[in-house]
Amino acid sequence: MHIEVDISLQQLLLIKDDKIIKNYVVSTANNGAGEINGSEKTPRGEHIVRAKIGTNMPISTVFVGRRPTGEYYSRQLKQKQPERDWILTRILWLSGTELGKNRLGNVDTMRRFIYIHGCPEEDEVGVPGSHGCIKMRNKDILELYELVPYGTRVIIHE
Repeated sequence: MHIEVDISLQQLLLIKDDKIIKNYVVSTANNGAGEINGSEKTPRGEHIVRAKIGTNMPISTVFVGRRPTGEYYSRQLKQKQPERDWILTRILWLSGTELGKNRLGNVDTMRRFIYIHGCPEEDEVGVPGSHGCIKMRNKDILELYELVPYGTRVIIHE
């Protein structure tokens, strides 16, 4: 089983035995594709799910620094903090596997804190809008999180 993310289509596919078993609409980086640290772009190439964070947490749990804050996302909370980058529900933390392309140095996906994660329901998916991560609807990240084990291969392409 592996995950494929198509940046141009804003789509995430879960593939098993060469068959698509799940198809999700996502939102990748507003700045497009790229690997450089600080670019706020979605990194391309082969990755793995290095960590799974949020097991058993309620839907809409707010994470900062990969830790639950004790908050649960609401529109009222967003109104109080409109510029906050909302990471919700579950996190699949990605690590690049291609030395010099998305691993180590100034292109290291894991050090860039690139995740597949939940987002507020009012955030538009299907169009670029993240700071480099792959954002999904909360119900979708819940489902994907349960389906993929630690170490799952993730291919990101345009």
